[in-house]
Order: sequence, then C-alpha cells, then structure tokens
Amino acid sequence: MKFPPAILKYLKSKGINRPTPIQVQGLPVVLSGRDMIGIAFTGSGKTLAFSLPLIMFALEEEVKLPLIRGEGPIGMIVCPSRELARQTYESICAMNEFLILDGYPKLRILLCIGGISMSDQWNTLSDGIHIVVATPGRLMDMLEKRKFNLDLCKFLCLDEADRMIDMGFEDDVRNIMSYFTDQRQTLLYSATMPKKIQDFARSALVKPVIVNVGRAGAANLDVIQEVEYVKQESKIVYLLECLQKTPPPVLIFAENKNDVDDIHEYLLVKGVEAVAIHGGKSQDEREFAIRSFKGYKKDVLVASDVASKGLDFPDIQHVINYDMPKEIENYVHRIGRTGRSGKTGVATTFINMNCSEQILLDLKHLLKEAKQRVPPVLETLRDPLEEEYKELSGGCTFCGGLGHRISECPKLDAQRRQQLGIISRGGGGGERGGEY
Repeated sequence: MKFPPAILKYLKSKGINRPTPIQVQGLPVVLSGRDMIGIAFTGSGKTLAFSLPLIMFALEEEVKLPLIRGEGPIGMIVCPSRELARQTYESICAMNEFLILDGYPKLRILLCIGGISMSDQWNTLSDGIHIVVATPGRLMDMLEKRKFNLDLCKFLCLDEADRMIDMGFEDDVRNIMSYFTDQRQTLLYSATMPKKIQDFARSALVKPVIVNVGRAGAANLDVIQEVEYVKQESKIVYLLECLQKTPPPVLIFAENKNDVDDIHEYLLVKGVEAVAIHGGKSQDEREFAIRSFKGYKKDVLVASDVASKGLDFPDIQHVINYDMPKEIENYVHRIGRTGRSGKTGVATTFINMNCSEQILLDLKHLLKEAKQRVPPVLETLRDPLEEEYKELSGGCTFCGGLGHRISECPKLDAQRRQQLGIISRGGGGGERGGEY
C-alpha cells in the first residue's frame, strides 16, 4: 500500500509517524472498495482512515477524466455537527495543498454546512466539485434545490453515525442516499453501536466488513477517570479547585446551555481565560471560541454536548464533567476529548443525587471494565439484574457461561454480527466478511 510522497510529507508535518489500529485495519478495507463499519473510540485517528482513501479515489478519477463545469461530487463525507464538518474539511484541504505543491491536479472541495454563506463557494460549485463535506440538513437543502447532483458520486462516509441518528437525522440521511443513482461504497464510523445504528447499518450497507478496534461503547483506557460526589450547590465553586489538577488546556462539559453560560461567566469573573460553545450561539461565536481554544489563546472551553464528539483539540490535559449526561455513550464521547493518540489524560466527573440511578449503574460498570477506581458512593449501588443473576450462576448473564462476563460473551458477539448481516466466513465468490 503506497501513498504519494506528498501525503507522507503531510503526515510527517503533523507528527504522524506510524498508523493507529483503526488506520492499520481500516485503510486496506476502504481501499479495496468494500463497505465498512468502523468501531473505534474517539481520538483513534479514524478521520484519516476515511479521508485519505477518498482523496486517492478523487485523484484517480480526475486523472482519468477531469471534471467539467457542473459535475461532481465524486465522494461525500457527512458529519453530525458544523464544527466536525469544518475540521474534516480543513484536514482534507491541507492534504490537497501538499499534493498541489508536488504537481498533482487540484481537487475542489466544498464545505456544505449551516451558518455560512454558500455564495462564497459558488466558484467551487460552478467549476465542478470532487469532494463534499457536509452536515445532513444543509446537504439535503442543496440537493433539493439541485445545486449539485450525485450522479457521479460513488463514495459516502457517515462519520459519528451514532450521534447523527441520536440527533434525529436518520430520515435526512436516508433521503440523501436516495439521490445516489449508481452503486456506491458506504463507510459508517461510530464509537457506539446501539440497536438503532445496527438497524440502520443493516439497511444502508452491503455485506460490510466490521473493523472493531475497541468494544463499542467502551471508554478509552488512556484516560484516568475520577468520579467525585459534589452537592449541586457546591459544584460551581468546586470547579475552580478541579482546574488546579492539571495545566491547561481544559474542557468543561455541561448538559444544558444555561449551565454552560453560568460556568463561563463565573470563570471570567474569577480571572480564568475561558470561552464557551453551545447550540444557542451563532456560527461566528462558535468558530471564534474553537479557534481561540485551539490556538492556545484561551485555557478553558466550556461546552454542551455539541462539542463532545469528533472535534480534535490537541493536547487536552483534563476533561471536567460538570454533570453526568443522560446516556452513558455521551459520557464516553465527552471523556474521549482527552487521552488522544496514545497520550494520557484526566477526566473528572461530578455526581450527586440528581443523577438517575441507571446512569450511575452504567458508570459503575464502565469504571470497573476500564479498571478504574470506583468511588464508595457507586460501590454501594446494587444492580437488581446483576444480583439476581449472581444467585443463579456467577458468570455471563447472556449465555450462562462461567468463564466470562456479558461484555466478553462470544455468543452475544456472534448474535450481534448476525443481526448486522455480516458474513464472517466467506461464501461463494470469494467474498470475506466479519471483523478485519
């Protein structure tokens, strides 16, 4: 597997000397043309695993038959949030610049997200486009208005698909797929695999290869997770003490917009260099906050879950969860902002009696699985199903085996694969599926 010298120069400039597990396993699958489901924790390098093959595919098509006015795109990447789409777009543009300097044809890349004026990109549109990076809502709008079509599009990547479905974009994504007129290669990347995603994958992908470099929904083992019981009225004051645990940059997550604004104002009053981001802020405000934080001009970013997935902030030392999210998957996405690319990070989470018992039980199991310290307040919680099962056998709650727990059950794993329609041992025609 050889890439152009320009790509190697780009990787070297980013300090990327060796591929991550998702890249080692995922790149050959994507380059072979197979549909793929990539399951990997956040910060695993999956963006490169799908953007690099797309660039190679677009270059190959451009060399064979250059695009003319009004044609394209050849490939699309769909992301759940504007911030993630912009980050992916900028990464592809950077690789494109290195290729142009080495004499390769220029690829025209379109960023298609809400909150920006598309008039700035009419030149790209009119000249023909190779790659579109988009959010579902704006992409549907552009397709319905016939600003471009998908007649030549043969590559579709759904990044952070679990978040996209959670945010209610499933119908939009299915509508987008209906605009394809030819056979396509579809990639689906997700950190978690709830049943909704399994059902969606079964209907949207054809005999996909599953590349799993970490159990779906598992937390990154490079993150030291510290869970502390803090009374509701004491949280905002205790926040300042927590900020002293590590040097900046630090990310603080809160469930609702009002808490984000309150924390931001409190930190500013206390002299902390902080910015905030949530869904109620304008696109300009969000971009300024991200730019300031990424550029090390601000030490702290306070965010709602809009920023908890996909965004790659370099060298985050510490993530503070001001509250527990309603779903354990969102907790995994939040703490995944630190401990990226093999580095160790710290995640501090505030809990109290306002948290639901179920989410605390989920947190307890997740901490045990990651071999982290479980605080006494969680140790005292008893899972009724677990207790009932212990009386019966003391092993796996799914198959009854004594040598493993449910998280490691081979029968459950096989059933999940069967539900996804994966063929683990090749049938006719030499096709091969299953985990790669």
